[in-house]
Amino acid sequence: MDNKTKKEQVCDWCSSLAEEEQHTVFWELPDGTRAIEISNVPCIHCSSCGMIYSTDKITKDIEDQLLLVDTKQIPKTINYNELMSLPRLLKRNYFDFFS
Repeated sequence: MDNKTKKEQVCDWCSSLAEEEQHTVFWELPDGTRAIEISNVPCIHCSSCGMIYSTDKITKDIEDQLLLVDTKQIPKTINYNELMSLPRLLKRNYFDFFS
């Protein structure tokens, strides 16, 4: 993302202004068999405290998607948008009793 498209957020760690960016993350599959690399994940970057993190919503979206897709079909490296567009085996996460 260039500076013109970055959105400002408030840092959850230090309450300074932070920017929305995209970063690469590594995620363990729900069955624990392996980890995958997910690129271009929406993250928050705070230049004041140096923290780079994913919001709770993005984290939940990734966790739910990994529970609902055939993880054997996921390559070692995948783009966030590709991951989120994989066909689901179930309509939703039926084990999430809080949403």
